[in-house]
Amino acid sequence: MLRPRLIIPRAPRLCLVRPSRSYHTIPELQYVWKEDDKSPQLLTRFGFDQAWTQYQSFILNKLNRLTTAEPGQKNKWEGKDLKTVLLGTARDPESAAIFNHASMAHNNHFFFKHLANSTVKIPNSLRTDLETSFGSIETLRQQMVYTAAAMFGPGFVWLVKHQKNGGFLSYKVLTTYLAGSPYAGAHWRRQDVDLNTSVGSTERGIDTGRKYLENAAYGSGGKEPADNRMKLAPGGIDVVPVLCINTWEHVYLPDYGIAGKLQYAEKWWDFVNWELVAEEARVLKT
Repeated sequence: MLRPRLIIPRAPRLCLVRPSRSYHTIPELQYVWKEDDKSPQLLTRFGFDQAWTQYQSFILNKLNRLTTAEPGQKNKWEGKDLKTVLLGTARDPESAAIFNHASMAHNNHFFFKHLANSTVKIPNSLRTDLETSFGSIETLRQQMVYTAAAMFGPGFVWLVKHQKNGGFLSYKVLTTYLAGSPYAGAHWRRQDVDLNTSVGSTERGIDTGRKYLENAAYGSGGKEPADNRMKLAPGGIDVVPVLCINTWEHVYLPDYGIAGKLQYAEKWWDFVNWELVAEEARVLKT
């Protein structure tokens, strides 16, 4: 008589997995969506969770994977802060993926960290400089709000402090699309072509653009020391971002709908933490 074979369970095999190093983690915000807060807010609980918690986690996790070195290897961007990474990769077409994720994480954080849970008065010192640059605060509001509403595609609208030789000149409003960066040191990157998906072609100017970036970054010989490299791209101006509004669809669509970008932008103005903006601009008087 055949008897079924007795199967003796074995201990599971241990799979040794290299622990992932997560240098980039979600920072804490002063602006927090409060469950019991009955006052008006820019985003609903769902909208805030999607645009900040979920999206920022996704971008930073991908960046950690892109910048974490394999065993026995080195990655020059591992352990570096977001601004250092985006500025350092802006001149390298082969680092497009790292630049995009570092810049997008930086921009999204910049947007959320300047939000407040209620209306914040503009400090007098900042108000004076803004009125000098734009004529009135209402003019600045309209420029930022209507520029954001009119953007045909996702990106950011920035309030930047324009300076020259370290001295303050004025405030300006500028836009960046997708993961574009407002920093002058990142203006080298050609953002009209996605080098992750485009094949090198002299007809489309990609090879030419690559050569230009290499020459601009390292000098005509390609071997200049890093300290001697050009600090600004040709035509670039030295600006310091102090405020931005995020116009990516995943930020406003859940709460404001397809036609609600203008409503979202107008409401955003009422939730700007102007005290943090003033600190960013280093004009807050103590």
